[in-house]
Order: sequence, then structure tokens, then C-alpha cells
Amino acid sequence: MSDTIVDCINLKKSYRDGNKTIDVLQDIDFSIKKGERLAIVGPSGSGKSTFLHLLGGLDKPTEGQVLIEGQDWQVLKEKARCKLRNKALGFIYQFHHLLPEFTALENAAMPLLLRGMSTDEAAKQSQTVLQQVGLEHRIDHRPSELSGGERQRVAIARALIHQPQCVFADEPTGNLDQTTATKVFDLMLELNKTIQTALVIVTHDTKLAERMDRVFYLDKGQLREEL
Repeated sequence: MSDTIVDCINLKKSYRDGNKTIDVLQDIDFSIKKGERLAIVGPSGSGKSTFLHLLGGLDKPTEGQVLIEGQDWQVLKEKARCKLRNKALGFIYQFHHLLPEFTALENAAMPLLLRGMSTDEAAKQSQTVLQQVGLEHRIDHRPSELSGGERQRVAIARALIHQPQCVFADEPTGNLDQTTATKVFDLMLELNKTIQTALVIVTHDTKLAERMDRVFYLDKGQLREEL
């Protein structure tokens, strides 16, 4: 069985701006294997977030293929895409995107509830993963009652609760102070090691990028590995 989780082939992404075509990504080949830790760096506006969205099936390429567990996003119907995304992938963003009316326990459980798991079982698993991220004493608190670091830990718990094959993180510590950012990132690496979920991060922080297994630089539509 292949250990490749995500594979993109000749990936291109372009936008129309009036009469002009803006090429954001050009002929990118890229793969993610089980348990890998990869960083994507590059200047602002270089297309890093766009690339992450394409890898995660949140956007469609202009040309090329993105395969998740060997399945091509482009040929799947929307329901099948959502099911595969919910099974195989997790997402962490710079801003936590927690639902304000729900508790930490309910927010973390959301992927399981969307999958159709019973409320009781989802709550049980949510409590376990929140304990893993050190928030067992905050499970009944809503996002407004949590600190920035705590909210981001809930977001990490939500991304990992279904033990996805790969987690995509877009500037996951960009909205945190340096001390909190380091603690959150340490937690992400620890969980990556514990459950062997691949981790792909977009970051401007070179110190964080250097802690990953491989670092890729994206600029002018081209992706190259930093050696």
C-alpha cells in the first residue's frame, strides 16, 4: 500500500484580471507522505494559501491533478469530496474559526458530528483529544472565554479528532505572541509524532519552518525544495 497521502501533478492555478491572465502556480509536482512534516514559505502574495487550498480540495486547479489517497478531487462529486476531506484531512488556520455559540467540547467534536457519529460518542472522543492538548479543565467554555492560545489548541483538537492522514495549517501561530506560538507549535509537532499524521504548514516564521523535515519555497509560481 502506498504511503503517499497527497499527490499533485502539473498543478496550475491562474486568475483573470480584466484582459490579463495572472499565473499564481505553474506546473507544480508535489507529494506528501505519511507522517511527514513539511513547511511552505515564500513572500506575501506568492500563492502559499492558494496552494494549500488546492491540496486540501478547497479550490480547483486551472490545470493538473490533486490526488488524495489516490483519488482525484476533480472527478468526485461534491458529496464524495466532502466525505473524503472529512475522513483524510484536517485544517488549522491563523484565526481559529471556532463557532462562538458552542463550547470547546462541541467545537472539537464538530468533524465527528458531521460524519454522523452520535452526540455521546463524539463528546467522549472530544473530551479525550482536549485532554491531549491540555484543555480538559476548559471543555465547557465558549471561545470568548478562552485565551488566544487556548482557542488555537481547540482548533488543533478539532483538526486531529478524527485522526486524519494529513493536517494543513495556514499560519497556525501567526496571531499569537511568540511564547504562546512556540508552545502551540510544540504541541502540533508532538501530536504529529504521536499519531503519525502528516503536517504541512504555511508560515512566515523561518524558525518554525526549520523545525520541519523539509522546507519548500514558493515564489513566482514555482515551488522548490530548500536544501
